[in-house]
Amino acid sequence: MAYYKVEGGHPLSGSIRTTSGKNAPIALLCGALMVRGKTTFTQVAHIEELERLLELFESIEVKISWEDHNTLVVDATDINIAGIDQEACGRMRISLLLMGALAAREKQFTLYKSAGCKLGKRTIRPHMLALQKLGIAVESTEETYEVDATKLTGGIIIMDESGDTATENAILGAVLASGETTIKFASANYMVQDLCHFLVDAGAKIEGIGTTTLKITGVEQLNDITYAAMPDPVDAMAWISLAVTTKSPLVIERCPLDFLELEMEKMRLMGQQFTLTNERMSTNGYFRLADIEVVPSELTALPDKLSCRPFPGLNIDALPLFLPMLTQAKGQTLVHDWVYENRAIYYTELTKLGAKVILMDPHRVLVQGPEELVGNEVVAPYAIRPAMAVLIAMIAAKGTSTLRNIYPIERAYEGIVERLTAVGAKIERLEE
Repeated sequence: MAYYKVEGGHPLSGSIRTTSGKNAPIALLCGALMVRGKTTFTQVAHIEELERLLELFESIEVKISWEDHNTLVVDATDINIAGIDQEACGRMRISLLLMGALAAREKQFTLYKSAGCKLGKRTIRPHMLALQKLGIAVESTEETYEVDATKLTGGIIIMDESGDTATENAILGAVLASGETTIKFASANYMVQDLCHFLVDAGAKIEGIGTTTLKITGVEQLNDITYAAMPDPVDAMAWISLAVTTKSPLVIERCPLDFLELEMEKMRLMGQQFTLTNERMSTNGYFRLADIEVVPSELTALPDKLSCRPFPGLNIDALPLFLPMLTQAKGQTLVHDWVYENRAIYYTELTKLGAKVILMDPHRVLVQGPEELVGNEVVAPYAIRPAMAVLIAMIAAKGTSTLRNIYPIERAYEGIVERLTAVGAKIERLEE
């Protein structure tokens, strides 16, 4: 088993480039299954989650090739869903998106039930309800989902829950369905917007991108396309958190501003200073980017609780990345993580590094700062963002730390060791 050995407390400087991360590329790849031809994605991060999804694609005979380190070609001209790898499907919760993506071309197929981050009970009911409105019937058995899309057609969908993947599933199902579809209370989060822009560029008809009401007119086919994945705001947020927690003058490059402004405002209220430079549009032309220079600052706890909600609220995935920063803020901060059943419990792992984090109930913690963090051995939570929060705290902590169970981090963050050592962190990836 691989683990990270971290010698913390060293000064950091330089710049870190934001990558496409996990959430947008996996939705884009599922969208590529709807193109009966070749799709080329540029600026795609090499992460474990992506590799696992590509293994799943190869099991259904999708042709995959890397033109260079960050350019990926997906040829879905012919697929064989009957050959889907049960183990590969079961490893990934995101395989749920195949329900919508394959509905127009497969009609009847089987998917195997999936796993993902251990964040308590995570219902797929919103997926089921949305797809039903499109005529897609999903029967749940002990091990599988039996999908019947023979009656696929447009419809009116009221999202029972404004979840990102549930909204993406509804979009994927609607794009090639006959007639018109209206999706209300849709997620407008960054990965949903990126998926919509990709589909429109490929020939889909989608109105209302960036809002919570989407109007989709079904088309007969999507076209071959080259598309640049957007930079991921939660990838950027990790490096911002690192800079703030360690009081380091780091520059975080290619930050998508529309999906970080509220997070930055919360930090400004804590006393954190930033400088924005090089504002421009993303390569795909749809998102405002800037380089964010973090200026070392003294922090004060927020007077009100810190919570999250669907976009345009504070990003649900960004909330755990505030925890290392809060350990260095003077005063008490109440963090309310209402979305998942047990994610807040993972925040108490920071106490092993000297932080004062009191668990109030399964959804709330009280963080007291500032506290001097010290090295220790920790088993990372099996959840991507809390695991990354522990690593950030270790880099800030004095002394040597060992972080085990690093796979959750590598599911979403590319080249962790290389990116961190480039800015002065002392970190090694070792094998047992």
